[in-house]
Amino acid sequence: MNPLRLLPLTLALCAGAAAAQYPDHPVRVVVGFSPGGPTDVVARAFASYASQALGQTFVVENRPGANTILAAEAVAKAAPDGYTLLIGATNHTMIPALYADRVKFDALKSFTPICAVAVSPTVLVTGPALKVNTLDDFLARARAEPGRLTYATPGTGSSGHFATAQFLQQTGIRMNHIPYKGAAQAISDLMGGQVDSSLATLGSVLPQVQSGKLTALAVAAPKRLAQLPQVPTFDEAGVPGYAADAWYGVLAPAGLPPDVRARLQETARGFARADATAKSLDALGMQPRELCGDAFGAQLSHDIDTNRKLAQELGLKAE
Repeated sequence: MNPLRLLPLTLALCAGAAAAQYPDHPVRVVVGFSPGGPTDVVARAFASYASQALGQTFVVENRPGANTILAAEAVAKAAPDGYTLLIGATNHTMIPALYADRVKFDALKSFTPICAVAVSPTVLVTGPALKVNTLDDFLARARAEPGRLTYATPGTGSSGHFATAQFLQQTGIRMNHIPYKGAAQAISDLMGGQVDSSLATLGSVLPQVQSGKLTALAVAAPKRLAQLPQVPTFDEAGVPGYAADAWYGVLAPAGLPPDVRARLQETARGFARADATAKSLDALGMQPRELCGDAFGAQLSHDIDTNRKLAQELGLKAE
């Protein structure tokens, strides 16, 4: 028999064996934010679970900067072998709306979607310098002083930026955007009175709200949250239909072998279903989510299209 005829079979068997052994050395889990924020917390929880489930070390690598572009680019350029993963968040789908001409990757085509594993509702919070206790009071103040009140976000093009732009469009108020390089400094300045408000993920402000350092005016959720039962939904507070939440998910470089993709999806599903995950996320105002494979890819595509249209309608631009 011609040995060349056996070559494809030999290669296929080798590839299958390699996938079956995955992972056989440490895996990098890249995060586009500094340590301590919600995305980092999800990444570390997933890395810990995956390390135990797969018997190999998953190491979190924080690469903050440029609205998570640096982290996404590093993963997009990595070998598609399953040893470099991205823990992305909602703002990943906002990159094309503002930075399409600046980045060297496609937010959809350059990645293999594994699973979205967690979700966090958004909450409107104010600091002690702004003496308002209800959403009605906040809107009245904003309308009385157009463009004077400020809102903090983790950065231009962040999920908080888009969520607030949508809120401003829906309510017809004008406010001044103060972008930061991450949520931690934004929340610190909000507590210190340097900025007036923020539409933030619950996970990034829950301890401050519970301790009374920040005031929560409304939550963007279908019903009141168990962690903040006294805080009304936007529907209840007079802004019906306003919705904004943040997802957190696992992505890999495009071209990932199907067997490796399947093993990572199985691991991500296990993480989302674990009782320990639900308990740890609940303490941070998040809930597990299990949206995998093509369904996760469809969500990414939908969000990218929606955010492009929103940026065009509202004239949002990179700063």
